[in-house]
Amino acid sequence: MRKLLMTSVLSTGLVLGTVQPTFAAHHYRTPEQEYKHHQHMKTLKRVGIGAAGGGVIGGLAGGGTGAVIGAVAGGGAGALYDRHKRHHHHYD
Repeated sequence: MRKLLMTSVLSTGLVLGTVQPTFAAHHYRTPEQEYKHHQHMKTLKRVGIGAAGGGVIGGLAGGGTGAVIGAVAGGGAGALYDRHKRHHHHYD
């Protein structure tokens, strides 16, 4: 029963994930908007990678509570790293 439920949830998610909404098909950004979006995505990526890494290390070291603490610390470190890169104009 569990496998059937999990299979149906995953297959539904895969099918719905491939459908592109019609309102998003023709959305264009100006170069300024595209640049800003790119920078936001870069920040999100840096913070997310830091949080994931901190969560894994914290989970290995201290279980569930350690994972939460590690994720918060890693996310904070990722945010500081992003701020450092932006301050020094290193947008790579």
